[in-house]
Amino acid sequence: MTASAPEFQSTLNAIPASAGGKARSAAGGVRSLLRIEGAAVFAAALALHAHGGFSWPIFGLLFFAPDLTMLAYLAGPRAGAAAYNAAHTYLPALALVLAGLFFGLPAASACGLIWIAHIGFDRALGYGLKYATGFGDTHLGRIGRR
Repeated sequence: MTASAPEFQSTLNAIPASAGGKARSAAGGVRSLLRIEGAAVFAAALALHAHGGFSWPIFGLLFFAPDLTMLAYLAGPRAGAAAYNAAHTYLPALALVLAGLFFGLPAASACGLIWIAHIGFDRALGYGLKYATGFGDTHLGRIGRR
């Protein structure tokens, strides 16, 4: 059974906003579970970084590098959210780690682990993926509201 084009489009339009017109986000136990998961990812990335014998000064230097994508918000909330989300998604960071392992490039693996640690740290603190409605609207809730 497939949805028609108008039904599919209305489903897509309904995803980012609730009946009140505000961005939807995880709440309650789901939000807590996602934040705990972020903390676990952060801890695992730290452990793998230590196990790999990678540089801690480089870790400190690069840890907040993904947040440079916030500069894209100067071009507007849609561009800012797209850039921020691209840099705060696990898939490219994990691909970098795996590429480093596969091609024997430890620096790539180290950078990927730092990137993953950053994402996990952000998620643990409640900074989620952004909606185009504004920087404060995330999949983990509005920033600043606990």
